[in-house]
Amino acid sequence: MSKDPSSNIDEIFDRYLDADTIVFKQREVLSPHYVPDILPHRDDKFEEMAKILAPALRGGAPSNIFIYGTTGTGKTAVTKHVLNKLEERAKSRNLAFKYSYMNCQHVDTKYRVLTQLCEDIGIDVPFTGLHFDVIYQKFKDAIDKMDTLHVAVLDEVDMLYHKSSESLYVLTRINSDLKKSKISIIGITNDVNFKETLDPRIRSSLSEEEMVFSPYTAEQLSDILTQRADVAFHKNVLEFGVINLCAAVGAQQHGDARRSLDLLRVSSELAERNGDEKVTEIHVRKAQQVIERNTVVEVLTSLPIQTKAVLQAIFIGEGKSDEIATGDVYEIYSKICKLVRLDILTARRVGDLINELDMLGIVTAQVISKGRYGRSKRIHLTVPPKQVREVIENDFRLSKIFEMDEF
Repeated sequence: MSKDPSSNIDEIFDRYLDADTIVFKQREVLSPHYVPDILPHRDDKFEEMAKILAPALRGGAPSNIFIYGTTGTGKTAVTKHVLNKLEERAKSRNLAFKYSYMNCQHVDTKYRVLTQLCEDIGIDVPFTGLHFDVIYQKFKDAIDKMDTLHVAVLDEVDMLYHKSSESLYVLTRINSDLKKSKISIIGITNDVNFKETLDPRIRSSLSEEEMVFSPYTAEQLSDILTQRADVAFHKNVLEFGVINLCAAVGAQQHGDARRSLDLLRVSSELAERNGDEKVTEIHVRKAQQVIERNTVVEVLTSLPIQTKAVLQAIFIGEGKSDEIATGDVYEIYSKICKLVRLDILTARRVGDLINELDMLGIVTAQVISKGRYGRSKRIHLTVPPKQVREVIENDFRLSKIFEMDEF
């Protein structure tokens, strides 16, 4: 007779509550959403941003700021910290000031941007249904009555621009429609080349001031982790070498503090679940495997259906031959689309999707010469085929392909 699953759950909870070893003191300090009061090795950026935004304290509209640097270099943390301080100071001086923070991975259309801005100033609008012009007018009228300065932070602004470039153009021009209030924009991107892709009209407005965040060194990452660890953990929980190893891994990943913090957090959670008294380098190595697997699965799961179909074609092709070229992928892809009733994209567009998979690090696409027959690409998966299959099997349309005799 099978055991009641709820009793297993109760046992897990009881073991956790009865455990003698408690690793964490303040777990949330290692969260990616945590904004520390002090951010080591970014004093110059705090000061630079504060100087740009200071005119707000005398009722002036600060310049728009364009911030770029690779992932995990403190861009968002510095921005939120300075704006929180500015909001506090403005409140103490009875000045009308507010800021909105939007992650453009999710707030990725002009409609959603305006909806978020309306929500942040207390205007209720439906998530869908109203025409954009109606929401724009509602926001414009409401914010002008407030006689305020509002800063709109667009994190991962490149996501918004590539999906809806008009959104940025509308925001950079909104002040021309306002009489009493002003809006400043802070655009943040991980893509150091993004500025060059901007429409010149938007570039001139968005890049009134520019800030560049350089990658952290291993030593700097070690300082950041030490500062967080002092607050996050009970004394003597971390074995010697754990922080330096987490810092070294982050330094190899373009000086990514977020990666180092994630690694420290997951390592500690693994130790806690095992009931271990200390977090060791062995936990760190295991955590690396967990994070890498989770990252790959997350990226694969988020791919659009057409890109997944191309990836499935590569997966099937590799199962049949040691070498697979662009033409082979397109042939298999076309069959997949016919069988699951997907629109068949052109060979050129499929080539673009293969390039995107290459940029994501999911495949390698090496150009090869075929003499008078022109050039092609030799394609290989760079992620475990098992993970590719698992993700595709969770797609209700593409999973059917694995059950068909055609392949």
